[in-house]
Amino acid sequence: MGERLSRARVQAFVGRDEELERFGEALAGDPQAPFAFYVYGPGGIGKSTLLRRLADHARAAGRLLVELDGRFVSRDPADFEHAAGPFLDVPGTVLFVDSFEHCQWLESWLWHHFLPRAADDTLVVLGGRRAPQPQWAADPAWSRLLHVSELEPFSAEQARSLLVAAQIRPELRDRVLRFAGGNPLALSLAAAAGSEGCGREEIWAPTADVLRTLLAGLIGEVPTASHRRALEVAAQAHSTSEELLAAVLPGEDVHPLFSWLRDLPFMESSLRGLYPHDAARETLAADLRWRAPNAFEAMRRRLADEYLRILREAPEERVWTVTDDLFYLFREGATLARLRSWSREDEVHDRPLHTDDIDVILRMATETEGAASADLVRYWARRQPQSFSVYRLVGTGRIVAFTARLVLPYPPDAQDLATDPVVAAAWRYTEDADPVSPGEHIGVSRFSIYPEQYQVPSRVIDLSSSRAQAEAARARGRAYGFAVFQDAETWAARVKGTLVDTGARPRVGAHTYGLFGVDWRQLPVETWLMRFISATEAPAAPSGPSPVSRTAFDQAVREALAHWRDADAFSACALMRSRLAADFDSPVGELRALLRGAVDELGLDPRGVRAREALTAGYFSGAPTQEAAARRLGLPYGTYRRHLRQGLDLLCEALWQQELHDPR
Repeated sequence: MGERLSRARVQAFVGRDEELERFGEALAGDPQAPFAFYVYGPGGIGKSTLLRRLADHARAAGRLLVELDGRFVSRDPADFEHAAGPFLDVPGTVLFVDSFEHCQWLESWLWHHFLPRAADDTLVVLGGRRAPQPQWAADPAWSRLLHVSELEPFSAEQARSLLVAAQIRPELRDRVLRFAGGNPLALSLAAAAGSEGCGREEIWAPTADVLRTLLAGLIGEVPTASHRRALEVAAQAHSTSEELLAAVLPGEDVHPLFSWLRDLPFMESSLRGLYPHDAARETLAADLRWRAPNAFEAMRRRLADEYLRILREAPEERVWTVTDDLFYLFREGATLARLRSWSREDEVHDRPLHTDDIDVILRMATETEGAASADLVRYWARRQPQSFSVYRLVGTGRIVAFTARLVLPYPPDAQDLATDPVVAAAWRYTEDADPVSPGEHIGVSRFSIYPEQYQVPSRVIDLSSSRAQAEAARARGRAYGFAVFQDAETWAARVKGTLVDTGARPRVGAHTYGLFGVDWRQLPVETWLMRFISATEAPAAPSGPSPVSRTAFDQAVREALAHWRDADAFSACALMRSRLAADFDSPVGELRALLRGAVDELGLDPRGVRAREALTAGYFSGAPTQEAAARRLGLPYGTYRRHLRQGLDLLCEALWQQELHDPR
């Protein structure tokens, strides 16, 4: 069967001659040939088709293949290394990673730590939507080993060859070419639809309407209502297995439905099930939502209910996969999409706390919250080390953050209450509201320390929140859940509707903290989680500027800088609601100009020159990490961090004076 599939791919394959030739040279052992191949381009341009063709070549050459799909790669580099193990151990192995844009955060780690350990005579092929970071092609060590190709649409001759191979009738080929142009996906869908699907006189343009028309011709009349429901599942689920179909379509004979889905030309397969090609998925989803909005929403709810059931019952190693599947359903929510975006610059993975990490997390706690808070971190690390998660940058392995999600049983430990004012405040709230009973416990997300993005929306808060939600869903006897934030005013607006502001403001050292909670006995976790993840709008901003505390203002400045390169996130940051931006005609542009001008003004004082340089390199220059910013300035990382902290203090003070006295 594999040989038949390979022959069919050979017959249908057109173009990409350069990529095939260079890969063939590498397979033949040419010492001048590349070791790594990186192909990229927009959705539907033919990356997956090319990778499958290259895999056929490698298989025919007798090579061992390791094929991974970036959609289903864990965020932990150790899991990737385990899955790709033969590439490090077996000479001659060829590693293929398709849809690399879905695990782009691994890029630096791959070049630095993984690929240099490859076994003899191995090759690697990466395919994704985004170009590789330019430093790899410019690096003298990699320039001769790496071949980068941006795939382009087919030429007219290549497009015609594809239609000939698909046996489209000659009199219809010009019409299809006008309709599909050189877009490989559009051509392939039209070819798969056959001559019956080519009846409309339209000029091709890369829009959803065109693909929707192609899909309609490709699918035709859906055989039954059951087939339509199966299609609704596949359009929304991250991946669709026969088991998932059976769970969300009770009473249906799902085996023929799954077989029908598998035979659709735009469906791809993975170890976890079927999924539509990205462009086809978005087109299907948009079409189904328009045509049958109630059915679309009902299916989304069924899928969410099934994921929640699995979340409660899944073995530990599946928990985070199921959590990601659940959030994927609601990826279009404005707030959620921003908070759960993955980027190559700041992607992190979490690990349990190790004794070697203690000094690092204590230093982070001291830097952000002071010595008194660090003492509490030390206390809880001794009492509940299993509650801590340490976050490392995927690319470098550097620890950048930590969180602690404490579990506190009834009755409370007197020493815990006497030691930690925040935990004591949580217990006092439960006693006043609805006391915890024997056999129950409370959960407290006690620490969230990320010095570079302290308590602003970030990947760390995103992951920690996912962990807390999954733990709450799986826990037995959890009475309350609490979250703790220093900037109580800002976070009260962010969590409104999902967490209750207890009103408690416990003090630790020089800082006060807001305590926000939910009584799980009154509100089932499933109901709360659905309310949280299905929200499609961020909390509305106040209609006018409102007074804020100095702590909240400083945090808003840091948040604005952290989101400088994300226009959507910047437009929603708390600083937009300050007096500074109250009378702006173009708030986003003018606030950005004000921030940039305030940073430049720091350099007018000799004492602020280094601070201005650190802020400019860290936030405005495009440096992907603070380590890169330090290198750009030629400074040791510790020295750079000192200048950056000084710059933030000076900038916040200058802007605060404007906030109070002279907003313009």
